[in-house]
Amino acid sequence: MNDTSDKRFTTVKELLYWSYANLAMAHYAISNQEKKYTKVSFMVRARLHKGLMNGSMHIGTIMDDEKIKLINSDRCAYCGNSSDISIDHILPRVKNGMESSDNYIRVCKHCNSSKGAKDLITWFEQRGEFPPILILRRYLKIIISYCIENNLMECSLSDSKLKDLPFDISRVPTNYPSPDKLTLHK
Repeated sequence: MNDTSDKRFTTVKELLYWSYANLAMAHYAISNQEKKYTKVSFMVRARLHKGLMNGSMHIGTIMDDEKIKLINSDRCAYCGNSSDISIDHILPRVKNGMESSDNYIRVCKHCNSSKGAKDLITWFEQRGEFPPILILRRYLKIIISYCIENNLMECSLSDSKLKDLPFDISRVPTNYPSPDKLTLHK
């Protein structure tokens, strides 16, 4: 999904804010039932990316994601199954993912055991899938918050500090499939 050697991105901030701006573009396009990205979709991305980079705009709170989590609590956020629901840590605890409700998501036991300690994006890639947009939004909000709290946003993508994170920064998507190939949630 991502090649962190991409010359457009030298810092964690550039990479994460570009991915989040692409996410907003994809969310806008899906919400408007677009089959491909339009001029307006690209404008949404450009405006958000510029605003995030210069500090005039900020990542939305996790509260919207919490509402969605509650509404969809009877089914797996990863596959849509409604049986054997358990709780997964988006950022695995074994990799020092936080023990907080922001990091919890309701999933079926099959997906939970299949994902195990893998990075969320890596696990979806292994399944040949792109994550649902609302799951990816939560993931990006969590890792952006983590990077801000740990003073990592200005780090170079080659910085050794990035080797022991509870997520795989090299897997953060910078290119998104067309909206007709994406889903908001399962």
